[in-house]
Amino acid sequence: MKHQVAIFRFTLGNGQSISPTALQSIWVRACQSPDVSVGRKAGGYPDNNRPIYSLYAQPGLEDLSQVERRLRRLFDETGLRASLVSMHV
Repeated sequence: MKHQVAIFRFTLGNGQSISPTALQSIWVRACQSPDVSVGRKAGGYPDNNRPIYSLYAQPGLEDLSQVERRLRRLFDETGLRASLVSMHV
């Protein structure tokens, strides 16, 4: 596997969660590539202990605006309220 970088980070709405397998599936569909990975870490703010999820792919992922649109649509379709932050420039 080639080096991957964080493309997006997000938190979910209160009381929501997602399994690594389900998140991986959404991310694969959004990227239209199986060469991606996901991560989760504990929240970093005292008043917000929600996990922070990261979505990783190879640098140079094609058409990031389309990937983001698909990702947002897939979150909506699954009923997830995600606060998404783009990590790419």
